[in-house]
Amino acid sequence: MPAIYPFTAVVGQERMRRALVLNAVDPRIGGVLIRGERGTAKSTAARALAALLPCVKVVEDCRFSCDPAKPATWCTECRDRAAHGETLKAVDRHTPFINLPISATEDRVVGTLDIEKAIQKGVRAFEPGVLAAANRGLLYIDEVNLLDDHVVDVLLDAAAMGVNIVEREGISFTHPARFILVGTMNPEEGDLRPQLLDRFALSVEIRGIREARERVSIMERNLSFEADSAQFRDEWQGKENELSEQIEKGRKLVDGVTYSRQNLLSIAALTSSLNVDGHRSDLVILKTARAQAAFDGRTSITDRDIALAAELALPHRLKSGPFQREEMGMEELQERIEQLQGGTPSGTKQQSTSNLGDDESSSPKKV
Repeated sequence: MPAIYPFTAVVGQERMRRALVLNAVDPRIGGVLIRGERGTAKSTAARALAALLPCVKVVEDCRFSCDPAKPATWCTECRDRAAHGETLKAVDRHTPFINLPISATEDRVVGTLDIEKAIQKGVRAFEPGVLAAANRGLLYIDEVNLLDDHVVDVLLDAAAMGVNIVEREGISFTHPARFILVGTMNPEEGDLRPQLLDRFALSVEIRGIREARERVSIMERNLSFEADSAQFRDEWQGKENELSEQIEKGRKLVDGVTYSRQNLLSIAALTSSLNVDGHRSDLVILKTARAQAAFDGRTSITDRDIALAAELALPHRLKSGPFQREEMGMEELQERIEQLQGGTPSGTKQQSTSNLGDDESSSPKKV
């Protein structure tokens, strides 16, 4: 197995790393689309995130990595086993990283039912697809804009619902399909249709770093990784463990993060003032703000959390035109929230306590 570049060693691209980490804290956010030029660490960051995610508890011998603590989400097979009195044991499993090729068909993605075997033998035979393999893991799609639109729609449906239902000739099979969806693309090669673009919860636009010192850091770190990947990973392992633990704590905390009616009014006023279509953006901002608070170890959201979430949830939803921009900075978003509230911010302007770690002063020192 090839060595994986450490997530915390990625230089710059703070928005991209934050979007990925927040989806790791709460996969229910709905995935992230990373748009940018070639060679900007898009796929490197996605693979690195999967490598540092904590192990998950799964039902032993389950092909779909069902969560033993949530029987309501079990696949058809696990429910049948439990109905026959079998005790389902829990085991630890590494978080899977599944790479979906752009040539994938719908059957390859959702799986297939063997109708002939079902009719002749009365057996519900299901051949799992990509969604089954990715459950409770990370599903990565490179060049998502080149994937068949219908397949993209199926993937986004599964990501939103958290379940995959396959029905053929009156026979159905159900299994959980909750995963972190990461799509990357180069806009120069064509864009996604607006309907599909909106279905991605978060979106970040990344460009090559222009600052000379950071470009030097990128070269130095990549050369060190190529020379001795094991030693390089050892040097960064402390930060990797720190971030992994912070994500795990955030996962346990996120369901308990509270919000006020004023927070909801702030979100609604922000999206309304920016003429954002639909209501998906409001829900995404709320979920992302809760994940941000949980990641920072807090149990309630602030205006800053809302601004940080909006910075990731709105870029691909803002209408572009000769007098409109496609992006707004986080500070500008927070100022707009304050203006809409007609007063001072109710939250603090503290910086996130994340350990994403591209700061030069915090880089591991070579021995």
